[in-house]
Amino acid sequence: MAVDIVTFGCRLNAFEAEVIRGKAEAAGLSDTIVINSCAVTNEAVAQARQSIRKLKRERPEARIVVTGCAAQTQAAMFADMAEVDRVVGNDDKMRSEAWRKARDAFDLGAGEKIAVSDIMAVKEMAPHLLDGYANGLPRVFVQVQNGCDHRCTFCIIPFGRGNSRSVPMGAVVDQVRTLAERGHAEIVLTGVDLTSYGTDLPGAPKLGMLTKQILRHVPELKRLRISSIDSIEADDDLLDAIAEDARLMPHLHLSLQSGDDMILKRMKRRHSRNDAIAFCEQVRRLRTDVLFGADIIAGFPTETEDMFSRSLDLVEECGLTFLHVFPYSPRPGTPAARMPQVAGPEIKARAKRLRAAGEATLRQRLQAEIGATREVLIESAEQGRTEHYLPVAIAGEQVGSIVRLKIAGSDGERLTT
Repeated sequence: MAVDIVTFGCRLNAFEAEVIRGKAEAAGLSDTIVINSCAVTNEAVAQARQSIRKLKRERPEARIVVTGCAAQTQAAMFADMAEVDRVVGNDDKMRSEAWRKARDAFDLGAGEKIAVSDIMAVKEMAPHLLDGYANGLPRVFVQVQNGCDHRCTFCIIPFGRGNSRSVPMGAVVDQVRTLAERGHAEIVLTGVDLTSYGTDLPGAPKLGMLTKQILRHVPELKRLRISSIDSIEADDDLLDAIAEDARLMPHLHLSLQSGDDMILKRMKRRHSRNDAIAFCEQVRRLRTDVLFGADIIAGFPTETEDMFSRSLDLVEECGLTFLHVFPYSPRPGTPAARMPQVAGPEIKARAKRLRAAGEATLRQRLQAEIGATREVLIESAEQGRTEHYLPVAIAGEQVGSIVRLKIAGSDGERLTT
């Protein structure tokens, strides 16, 4: 049997899963399950552990390898699980040697499970050129950056990913061109701290320059999308591209985290509430139909009801259509874990209120789309996505095609035609 990858967490993991698959299979692994884990919340780590136990019950003969951010930050915990055969670090997983060593360790019955190197010692990022995705998805991800130089007080990810490092522009353009030529209609640029792209490269090119180079040198690319960005770092070239090129999709996901200035300071974020509102207004002037999503944390330590209400108000003030709501989860070793904590039931209640606000704004947006004609990327036999990433229920369209459809209605969760 082949190598199966079970991926948790971010879009970056989705790209890396394809790299892992190729390297593990080239190393000769078979009947192996790789858990590509996430460490962003305690729940994400728990989900990985539950999945490991379930998969081992279903496939007792399969070897299980755990990698990803949770494996990097909590290697010993996973190694202590009887179901786990190997723990591979977050940088190591992208290297062929790690998978050859895993194969040899299996064959020799080696007792040492952990193969995790010092992620903070990694200074450069080797490009990984994919010929295509194994599942043939019409929308695929391209990794352009990894790691983070910032130290938000709630975040464990820099210790799972290391410091910021970037893929050279030429290698990114080549990867995008290859995937476009293979028939992938939409490319999503992804990274841990995407707007820090290029700070470690000669000449320090920014994300906007990279975006313009892709659009200029890959004319066959139908759609380009930007994943989560830190709005305070958005550069002029990126704003120009948003305003000028229709192939860059009018949907941005913002790492906002809170709408209260004191909480933002305690999080060690670099923007204020007014910065977030001003950015959304600026982008809307450049491209009137743009939609925004955002990450917001509910129940950060010391957050009062008044502070939380400012996050709730931000949904309307920024016009946020898509919300990713994270109930605060203390991560061991982070400064926020040592701050006065909000009670668990209150965190859950605030998260529920935020999600309800997000669901309401999404329904309003779906209703506002009725009568519009949109270019819909057909993702599956049942669903497509508009330029704005709004889901559309479809039937009878060719997967991978982009079809011009008139929106006739909404079921509250998806558009209908």
